[in-house]
Amino acid sequence: MGFSEAILSYPAAICTVLLGVVLLYWVLALAGLVDYESGGPDLDIGGDMGGDAGADIDAGGEAHGEHSLDGEPDGVGTLASYLIALGLGGVPFSVVVSLLALFSWVVCSIAALWLLPFAPAGIPRFIAGSLILIGAFTLAVPAAAICVRPMRKLFVTHNAISNTALVGHECVVLTGSVDETFGRAEVPARGAGYHIRVVAETPNNLKRGDIAIIVEYDESARLYHIAAKTNL
Repeated sequence: MGFSEAILSYPAAICTVLLGVVLLYWVLALAGLVDYESGGPDLDIGGDMGGDAGADIDAGGEAHGEHSLDGEPDGVGTLASYLIALGLGGVPFSVVVSLLALFSWVVCSIAALWLLPFAPAGIPRFIAGSLILIGAFTLAVPAAAICVRPMRKLFVTHNAISNTALVGHECVVLTGSVDETFGRAEVPARGAGYHIRVVAETPNNLKRGDIAIIVEYDESARLYHIAAKTNL
């Protein structure tokens, strides 16, 4: 049995098809046609106030951060919990599936090439092939877990906080003035800042560059009430 015959016949053919789907997915991801982190929910502003520069949270009151397997929605929560228990958490689900497909294909192809010819044709070979397939997926799990371990540093997870959690934080006024209807400010964050819509009671002396305190969040208007730090 040649290598091409082995990977195109049962059981390796199943892994070959799965690997082909994974390779197609990554080609589309490199072309920008799909998001390699799609399939999971966007998380809001990180609890450490870290994020992308210029993140804007004034419209929906939220900014989005990266997500990983640890933050999957309820629909796949059970699967995610199993994978995390197996040491496959902390990276996007697409990465986990890709590693499992790759390692299962390698193990299954080698086993089919070297071991399957010793099994008699017919039902015994089918049973042997099924055992090889199960064994390949079983061995792929620890192999993928080993690869996932150093990759977790590449995928930072931001824990979500609510808009009201910004109340009490300092902000820097970005507009020339702030009144009851208009104003913008930036909440300082590690390496970046978040732009928010703000208002303040008049008269006030708030101007561009002044430090103010967020005193309230208006849920209906989706904006923040601020006051000059010197007035508090």
